[in-house]
Amino acid sequence: MWSSRMRLMLGVGAIALILLLSSASADDVVVLTENTFENEVGKDRGALVEFYAPWCGHCKKLAPEYEQLGASFKKTNSVLIGKVDCDEHKSVCSKYGVSGYPTIKWFPKGSLEPRKYEGARTAEALAAFVNMEAGTNVKIVSVPSSVVILSQDNFDEIVLDETKDVLVEFYAPWCGHCKALAPIYEKVAAAFKLEEEVVIANVDADKYKDLAEKYGVSGYPTLKFFPTRNKAGEDYDGGRDLGDFVAFINEKCGTYRDGKGQLTSKAGVIASLDDLVKEFVSADDNEKRTVFSRLEEEVKKLKGSAARHGSLYLKLAKNSMEKGADYAKNEIQRLERMLEKSISPAKADEFTLKKNILSIFG
Repeated sequence: MWSSRMRLMLGVGAIALILLLSSASADDVVVLTENTFENEVGKDRGALVEFYAPWCGHCKKLAPEYEQLGASFKKTNSVLIGKVDCDEHKSVCSKYGVSGYPTIKWFPKGSLEPRKYEGARTAEALAAFVNMEAGTNVKIVSVPSSVVILSQDNFDEIVLDETKDVLVEFYAPWCGHCKALAPIYEKVAAAFKLEEEVVIANVDADKYKDLAEKYGVSGYPTLKFFPTRNKAGEDYDGGRDLGDFVAFINEKCGTYRDGKGQLTSKAGVIASLDDLVKEFVSADDNEKRTVFSRLEEEVKKLKGSAARHGSLYLKLAKNSMEKGADYAKNEIQRLERMLEKSISPAKADEFTLKKNILSIFG
């Protein structure tokens, strides 16, 4: 039998090709400013630069394609994929004759004399252009979307699962606001993809009109949150920037993620254990075992993710008793070195949780 998690992922399909890929982030496109532009462009590599405005609809439509391009060329040392916010850095855009948005220009290696890109605004077309200009042979990366795709067949199974907190976007394929939201929503899904009890999903309400009618959807996009405690659904009325969604999910679901999907410094920390940990740290060797026993009793009272994190508290406390007073400090330093390396997201979570809890013992 397939697990429910596997069934969720089977819902991810063709829409992935038009949404921002989970592996692509804004970090894959170099953000250029008045202060950094000439330090990055016109040097020892060619540069493709998008001049854009945050309010521009065409720019928003281009965003997932351009970020996919950035992700594809990220490891290519001879090419820079960059962008400039012309609302914020007007002097740069004026200098290079930008009068409409988005404007895309190619700066050859060692030159600040660009030529305008006039081709199609797809990741594939942009990549073909850059490959021709730079002599590279980079192919566009293709990774499945992290958004769970809902239909009439799987909606109840996924959304009404009382073990899951589910955010659902009701959208229509022809809706401009939905298209603008798509890359942001994909980033939200990517940020929480390791949270087994959180699901970021969407449903084509134009195709599944009965679902839209059932939940009172009359405009697009409409976002509804279905927490474990209320499967009737609640309207999401917050902002539609990545930070707004991340803050909402963290508050409602008790998670601690940032916009990149990394755990924050509060992840894994259990406030109810603070006083006992302080007592444990300050106790002498004989008293530590007594405090440890009390810590064990408190951990037994915890449930869900808190129980899992409580077990880690006990493991680290035991290591501290066995390895001495410097254990926490030395282990934190080791974990920080590991986190600086290229590791899987799951390993980064593991090390961050451990580091956060160790900081209480430090």
